[in-house]
Amino acid sequence: MARPKGYDATRHLRARAEEKRGGNQRREEKLEVAGDGNLTASRDAYLADMLSLNYRQSTIDGCRKDLRHFIEWAHERGIDQPTDITRAMLESYRRHLSRLKKKNDKPLGVSTQRSRLGAVKNLFKWLCKQSLLDANPASELDLPRPEKQLPDEGLSPREIESILAVPDIADPLGVRDRAMMELLYSTGIRRGELVALNLADFNRERHTLHLRHTKGRKDRIVPIGSRALHWLERYLMEVRPRLEIGTDDTALFLSGYGSAFNPDVLGRSVSKYIKLAGVSRTGGCHLFRHSCASHLLDGGADIRFIQQLLGHEKLETTAIYTEVSIQQLREVHARCHPAGKPRKDPGDPAQPELPGLGDTGGQP
Repeated sequence: MARPKGYDATRHLRARAEEKRGGNQRREEKLEVAGDGNLTASRDAYLADMLSLNYRQSTIDGCRKDLRHFIEWAHERGIDQPTDITRAMLESYRRHLSRLKKKNDKPLGVSTQRSRLGAVKNLFKWLCKQSLLDANPASELDLPRPEKQLPDEGLSPREIESILAVPDIADPLGVRDRAMMELLYSTGIRRGELVALNLADFNRERHTLHLRHTKGRKDRIVPIGSRALHWLERYLMEVRPRLEIGTDDTALFLSGYGSAFNPDVLGRSVSKYIKLAGVSRTGGCHLFRHSCASHLLDGGADIRFIQQLLGHEKLETTAIYTEVSIQQLREVHARCHPAGKPRKDPGDPAQPELPGLGDTGGQP
């Protein structure tokens, strides 16, 4: 018997035991290291204080993950107490990170190294602030210099269209996936922002989404384009009622389990569609966000509007797209550079001959 696919597979998914549900359910990562004593206790107290200061849960989770690596490294060397940590040990940990290889045998990225070391610096700063340490061994720990690299170019409009055409819209789940990708491209929202949307966040009259408690604990409202609006309305009318199990889940987009999406599951789904479209690009949801900003910029949108749409706190963050987008630079170059203007008929005496483009002037 053939294995069910698409919407027909949702009944099979829902019948599976909770503990066997793939990667769709969030799991608390086990971070404790047996016998690591006060380092773990200090970390837990620090994270609890971050929570009391209204830091986002995702920020706290990221800090916990970064500190886990340090605690494991210290435990392997028999270091249990924060008071046992010296500056020389921290320098050794920094060198350890610089030599560390990922599973693909590539070196750990500079941004990852900075994140892990930054978490350690902040932990020891907090311990001193709480008078739990007399001196801060991490106060003069230098972080690796950040690399200023341009992000990969966004998808072209043609690539976007080829990806959006992949979902099977004869299947309810295909309609849902098409609606999600249309929203990602139209609004430029992050994948975490999309999965956090509730039904009440969609304003049908104003054609907008209300994003709540996004990065930096900020709310913002973004417009929805007409095509994305069409697919969203179709999903809400035809598909979502079929995915509902109860009325208690108010998530805008429901998974096959009838619950809100896990961001990682959404990311893998979008990456699969990109691959099926034959687009040789690495990435997922963020490619749609990047492409949205680049295409708006190419279309003449003011960069401050793009900043507001993407929810960037600093204009410098949005300005990175001006360095990636080449369209406006190409237009200026063609309009202003002597060699960039279209040449007239070679026989036209009004067209000056540019050195190196015609007569070589006797030079080889």
